[in-house]
Amino acid sequence: MAARLSASEPSDARLLLLAPDDNVLVARADIAAGETILVDGVPVLAARAIPRGHKLARHAIVAGAKILKYGAPIGSATATIARGEHVHVSNLKSDYTATHLIDRAG
Repeated sequence: MAARLSASEPSDARLLLLAPDDNVLVARADIAAGETILVDGVPVLAARAIPRGHKLARHAIVAGAKILKYGAPIGSATATIARGEHVHVSNLKSDYTATHLIDRAG
Protein backbone atom coordinates (compact mmCIF):
# COMPACT_ATOMS: atom_id res chain seq x y z
CA MET A 1 0.00 0.00 0.00
CA ALA A 2 1.53 3.35 -1.02
CA ALA A 3 1.91 6.15 1.50
CA ARG A 4 -0.31 9.17 1.08
CA LEU A 5 1.83 12.28 1.44
CA SER A 6 -0.76 14.93 0.58
CA ALA A 7 -0.42 18.13 2.62
CA SER A 8 -4.20 18.11 3.12
CA GLU A 9 -3.96 14.86 5.11
CA PRO A 10 -2.75 15.15 8.73
CA SER A 11 -1.22 11.64 8.69
CA ASP A 12 -0.61 8.70 6.38
CA ALA A 13 -3.82 6.76 5.71
CA ARG A 14 -2.20 3.71 7.34
CA LEU A 15 -2.04 5.51 10.70
CA LEU A 16 -4.94 5.71 13.12
CA LEU A 17 -5.45 8.36 15.81
CA LEU A 18 -7.67 6.81 18.48
CA ALA A 19 -8.30 9.96 20.57
CA PRO A 20 -7.49 13.65 19.92
CA ASP A 21 -5.08 13.96 22.88
CA ASP A 22 -3.11 10.79 22.09
CA ASN A 23 0.62 11.23 21.51
CA VAL A 24 0.82 7.95 19.57
CA LEU A 25 -0.74 6.71 16.35
CA VAL A 26 -1.49 3.06 15.59
CA ALA A 27 -0.26 1.45 12.38
CA ARG A 28 -3.22 0.04 10.44
CA ALA A 29 -0.82 -1.73 8.07
CA ASP A 30 2.83 -2.76 8.14
CA ILE A 31 5.25 0.11 7.48
CA ALA A 32 8.61 -0.90 6.03
CA ALA A 33 11.92 0.48 7.26
CA GLY A 34 13.03 3.28 4.95
CA GLU A 35 9.52 4.34 3.94
CA THR A 36 8.52 7.98 4.21
CA ILE A 37 5.26 8.43 6.09
CA LEU A 38 3.29 11.56 6.91
CA VAL A 39 2.90 12.05 10.68
CA ASP A 40 0.69 14.99 11.66
CA GLY A 41 1.58 16.78 8.43
CA VAL A 42 5.34 16.13 8.66
CA PRO A 43 7.13 13.66 6.34
CA VAL A 44 9.13 11.19 8.46
CA LEU A 45 11.49 8.42 7.38
CA ALA A 46 10.65 5.17 9.21
CA ALA A 47 13.99 4.12 10.70
CA ARG A 48 12.74 0.59 11.32
CA ALA A 49 9.76 -1.53 10.34
CA ILE A 50 6.58 -0.84 12.29
CA PRO A 51 4.22 -3.83 12.34
CA ARG A 52 0.47 -3.43 11.96
CA GLY A 53 -1.14 -2.75 15.34
CA HIS A 54 1.99 -1.19 16.83
CA LYS A 55 2.32 2.39 18.01
CA LEU A 56 4.48 5.24 16.73
CA ALA A 57 5.06 8.69 18.17
CA ARG A 58 2.74 11.39 16.87
CA HIS A 59 5.32 14.02 17.89
CA ALA A 60 8.54 14.01 19.92
CA ILE A 61 8.00 12.55 23.39
CA VAL A 62 10.50 13.30 26.16
CA ALA A 63 11.82 10.64 28.52
CA GLY A 64 9.48 10.26 31.50
CA ALA A 65 6.40 11.59 29.69
CA LYS A 66 3.19 9.59 29.75
CA ILE A 67 2.24 7.73 26.59
CA LEU A 68 -1.43 8.39 25.81
CA LYS A 69 -3.54 5.91 23.83
CA TYR A 70 -7.36 5.98 23.74
CA GLY A 71 -6.96 9.25 25.67
CA ALA A 72 -5.54 7.42 28.69
CA PRO A 73 -1.97 6.93 29.94
CA ILE A 74 -0.69 3.44 29.14
CA GLY A 75 2.91 3.89 30.25
CA SER A 76 5.89 6.20 30.40
CA ALA A 77 8.64 6.87 27.89
CA THR A 78 11.96 5.43 29.09
CA ALA A 79 13.90 7.50 26.53
CA THR A 80 13.21 10.41 24.24
CA ILE A 81 11.11 9.19 21.29
CA ALA A 82 11.27 11.02 17.96
CA ARG A 83 8.22 11.80 15.82
CA GLY A 84 7.37 8.68 13.80
CA GLU A 85 9.53 6.37 15.94
CA HIS A 86 8.21 2.94 16.93
CA VAL A 87 6.86 3.04 20.50
CA HIS A 88 7.34 -0.37 22.10
CA VAL A 89 8.99 -2.10 25.08
CA SER A 90 12.40 -0.70 24.04
CA ASN A 91 11.30 2.86 24.91
CA LEU A 92 8.06 2.41 26.87
CA LYS A 93 7.49 1.15 30.40
CA SER A 94 3.97 0.02 31.20
CA ASP A 95 2.31 1.69 34.14
CA TYR A 96 0.29 -1.46 34.72
CA THR A 97 2.27 -4.59 33.80
CA ALA A 98 5.95 -5.26 34.49
CA THR A 99 7.91 -5.39 31.22
CA HIS A 100 9.43 -8.77 32.09
CA LEU A 101 5.90 -10.22 32.16
CA ILE A 102 5.10 -8.74 28.74
CA ASP A 103 8.28 -10.30 27.29
CA ARG A 104 7.23 -13.77 28.49
CA ALA A 105 3.72 -13.55 27.04
CA GLY A 106 4.93 -13.49 23.41
